[in-house]
Parts: sequence; structure tokens; C-alpha cells
Amino acid sequence: MVKVDLNCDMGESFGLYQLGNDEEMMKYISSANIACGFHGGDPQVMRKSVELAKKYGVAVGAHPGFPDLLGFGRRHMAATPSEIKDYVTYQVGALREFATALGLKLQHCKPHGALYMYAMEDEQVARTILEAIAEVDPDIVVYAMNHSAVVEAGKKVGIRVAREVYSDREHTVTGSILLKRTGSPIGDYGKMADRVVRMVKEGKVLAHTGEDVLLKAETVCIHGDTPGAPYLAKAIVEALKAENIKIAPVHDVLSARA
Repeated sequence: MVKVDLNCDMGESFGLYQLGNDEEMMKYISSANIACGFHGGDPQVMRKSVELAKKYGVAVGAHPGFPDLLGFGRRHMAATPSEIKDYVTYQVGALREFATALGLKLQHCKPHGALYMYAMEDEQVARTILEAIAEVDPDIVVYAMNHSAVVEAGKKVGIRVAREVYSDREHTVTGSILLKRTGSPIGDYGKMADRVVRMVKEGKVLAHTGEDVLLKAETVCIHGDTPGAPYLAKAIVEALKAENIKIAPVHDVLSARA
């Protein structure tokens, strides 16, 4: 049976600010990328997010970003490799301790926003992030887009990398994505879900320019703050099940495809 991971960025609320619909999304996903306080989230939200993941049987992962709360981690920051390494270590370590306190183990790490895109294009940054993860726990899987520098760096550092595709963003011919949402008005969820099924089954997606692009879909991202995200998640789950594709945490997916 074909398996795929379904992940969602969560725990990005902080203080009085509420983002996303975390508990509703937990009903559909297999892995949660939990913000660690730098671009979103705070200690109380981190604990609550891990508690929700445990309640719904969802695997827990860290979602570290640049220290840019005002820009939600989506602005590029000039940082040295040692600074980036410490940013990642600090955030992953913080979430790991919340997971440990609740009897869970960190499954994965998905860099957030500008840091994620920076690592895609810069081999040194990619390697720096992976080295930080290797020091914390070499069993942690790192998420990266197809053709990201992280994929090759992972082989050198000895960290497993799960190739990620997106349900709610357009892909480009280079394997990257357009940061602008595709939009998901009521009625389009089925079409978006069918696109996910094609990525998983055929390893293909129609780029925003009209060409078919080859990719590997080991984990599929749904952003929790995408309009109608729970409806999209439900449509994806139903479409995958109809094709006998099992939704499973990324550790299980990589083991099945090894």
C-alpha cells in the first residue's frame, strides 16, 4: 500500500493573537509542525499544541524560523551559519522538552518561511540546519522541497530528508512554490485534492506555467491558516482513501519506501 504523510504548520498563535484552527486540523493530519516561539507561538501555545497532537495521535515536529515575530518569519535575515545553527538548536530543543514532558518524541523538523527557502537555495545554510539537527537527535527527519539543497546535504550529514509538496500553493518548474495562495473557494477543494492524489500516485504536478513537473511526494503540506483549511484537509483525506493511499507519519512513509 502506498503511504504519504499529511503535515500542517501549527501552534503559531501567541499571547492574544489567534492563528489557524489547530484542533480541527489535528483530526485529519499525521504530522504537526509546531512553531517554537521565534516567528510565532509561545511557551503556553507550544505545550497546548503538543497536548493536542498527543490527543489525536499526531506525530510532533519542530517548526523553527528566523527570530522575526513582526514579519512572521517570512523576511530574509542576514545571519551567519553559527547564528542559524543556534537558532535551530534553541527552538528544536525547546519543543523537544515539551514533547518529552508529555511522553512524546520529536519525529521531524521543518524550517519555517524565509529560513526554509534560504536552505533550499544555499548549500551552506542547508548543511548548517542539518548539522544542528544531527547534534540534537540524528533520528529526526527534516522536511524539504524537491530539488532543495537540503536533500543532497542530508545524504552528506546522514540525516533523512522527506520531500515535501504543497496542497495549497502552486509549484514552479524548479521545484519551488509560489508564496501566494492558490485560493480555495467552496467547490474547489475536490480539484485541489485530486492534484494531491496525482502528486502522490504519479509524481507529477502541473506547474503555474502549464508544464508537468516531476517530483516525489513523501509529505504533503496544508497550511492551517489557508482559508477553508479544514474543508481542504477533509477533501484530501477522502481522496487519498478512495485511492487506497494510507496517511501515516513520515517515519512510516520513509520506512515503507526504503
